Amino acid sequence: MSETEESVVRILVNSDSIEGNLVVPSSAKGIVLFAHGSGSSRFSPRNRYVAGVLNKAGIATLLIDLLTQEEEEVDVRTGQFRFDIELLNERLMSAAEWLKKNPRTKKLGLGLFGASTGAAAALITAVQLPDYVKAVVLRGGRPDLAMEYLKKVKAPTLFIVGGKDTVVLDLNRKAMMQVSAEKKLEIVPGASHLFEEPGKLEEVARLSTAWFLEHLV
Repeated sequence: MSETEESVVRILVNSDSIEGNLVVPSSAKGIVLFAHGSGSSRFSPRNRYVAGVLNKAGIATLLIDLLTQEEEEVDVRTGQFRFDIELLNERLMSAAEWLKKNPRTKKLGLGLFGASTGAAAALITAVQLPDYVKAVVLRGGRPDLAMEYLKKVKAPTLFIVGGKDTVVLDLNRKAMMQVSAEKKLEIVPGASHLFEEPGKLEEVARLSTAWFLEHLV
């Protein structure tokens, strides 16, 4: 599989399934599983951009829908599932276990990239799979939603927050104090919560790639 090819995978969850987009470059150095934020999906343009930069650096990626199609339809109307961290974590664990068994990815070290509420699910998954998860990156994350797990995090964790995203920045600073593992806070000056300003998402991708290259290889 070349760096530009992408395959759709389906992972069983109970009697239904969730879908993901898997890219495995030749001689992959590791794989990063993405946990999207509230109201988003595996088609998030921001996460897809970061994933593309990781692929060019030789890192495999799996962008996964954490909700089934039926749940997504309900969530669009009601917002019922997007803050259900327990459910999001359960789905992320299913994806991680799938990667551990898949012939093309089972030998690769796992990194987690969590955005917004997906950051909390990523941190809990890192705690539940301490020997498998090698690194975590949080983009504009809500680690406060996983507060009871923070002291148990063993994986090196990078917190990336926009300088204009003052509320989330404060939440990340407080959450970081609870993490005893290797950790780092990167504030992207002039960036808002979604890093929509020119050049800001590129900085997120650069910081994330450097972190995963350091800890996955």
